[in-house]
Amino acid sequence: MKTLDILAIGLMTFALFLGAGNLIFPPLLGLEAGTQLVPAMVGFLLTSVGLPAFTLIVLGKIGSSQHLTRPLPGWLAGAFWVLLFTVIGPAFGMPRAVTVAYEMGVKPFVTGDHLMLFSVVFSALTLVLAFQPGRLVDYIGKVMTPVLILMLLILAFVAFVYPPGVPQVPTADYLTLPVTHGLIQGYMTMDAIAAVGFGWVIIRAIEAKGCGSRDEVAKVAFKVACIYAVLMSACYIAMGYVGATSATVAAGATNGGEILVHYIQNQFGVYGQWLLAAIIIMACLTTTVGLTNASAEYYKQAFGVSFPVVAVIVVVLTGCIANFGLEQILAVSLPVILILCPVAIALVMASLVLPNKQSVSFTFVSVFLIALIFGSLDGINILGKMPEVLQQSLQNYIPLYDAHGSWFLPCLLVIIISLAQSTKLRWSQKQRACVEPVD
Repeated sequence: MKTLDILAIGLMTFALFLGAGNLIFPPLLGLEAGTQLVPAMVGFLLTSVGLPAFTLIVLGKIGSSQHLTRPLPGWLAGAFWVLLFTVIGPAFGMPRAVTVAYEMGVKPFVTGDHLMLFSVVFSALTLVLAFQPGRLVDYIGKVMTPVLILMLLILAFVAFVYPPGVPQVPTADYLTLPVTHGLIQGYMTMDAIAAVGFGWVIIRAIEAKGCGSRDEVAKVAFKVACIYAVLMSACYIAMGYVGATSATVAAGATNGGEILVHYIQNQFGVYGQWLLAAIIIMACLTTTVGLTNASAEYYKQAFGVSFPVVAVIVVVLTGCIANFGLEQILAVSLPVILILCPVAIALVMASLVLPNKQSVSFTFVSVFLIALIFGSLDGINILGKMPEVLQQSLQNYIPLYDAHGSWFLPCLLVIIISLAQSTKLRWSQKQRACVEPVD
């Protein structure tokens, strides 16, 4: 592949991940971390960028997102993918992008409620761009992403050269355990599960540029993951610094969106509102286009459904659900995402070290079920629905429960045991082959 093609796919990957949520999380972290911004950001980047990049590298190694669930029974693999694409697509991820784009990109400039009209226009534009999947790298990687990066560079330059204030004393969580709390916040971006979905688009884009062998795909996927990691880390650091230096201009802000609005108004005035609106709308648009393509690619490969048919259904459902409002969407879909995310990461971990064959089906099913059970406990805990009578016991006896990672060690233990057994079996077979007489 040409270097420019690899760069274009890397830029496309960055844009697919860069939704409004990615711009809103870091400013709140920066505001709360204050003088502890550096250690908090280190922890945040390890999970918010490290996990998705790790996932993309593993997907490149195994050759396809579909291979991630190959060792699972067909019905279980199908249920996982359908549920994943439903949640990150028309049930949650895409409607959230539409509503956030409206709330931050349009609503400040208009009077009255125009969400329905905006959702129709936004969905139509998404469909137009998604209808030509072969041109996705050209549309997003070579045109939209450079414009988006330019706007973010303007924001970052002003933040570092003309900061509105200085970092303040951190809140309690970041004062004592800044790295740990940063790790948790980075995990909560849920970009790891998005990486599993976007893998269908990214691997397909790599193959479309002429990479035929698995080794070639793996090498390019690694480079693409590195490009994504560098750009996303830079974006997070800049947005985190914006939050850390905005304590005086964003007093009383309760979320990253409010912090950005106050910062933009203070630094850029009325023109800043247009800049922020353009950044948010473009970031949300690239995400919805990518999710539409990912969903359509899956249903096309798994069930043979026409790409345009799936794209139309996904986008129409997105436009309809977006009109229910962001709070209702979050209330219904967030618990499912909190459960699916550890399952997806656990499957990626298993695929990295174990052979992607039916011979390890038992291990993959075990990892799947363990992540599902313990991930459900973490999801209930995150949502604050865990009964008090169980909360204390779980905190005392389940490692990493307070870090929302109780699934990690049990899954890791199962993978290590399976790897040890596979290694022992291969060694025994090799030894027998060495001592058998040759006819």
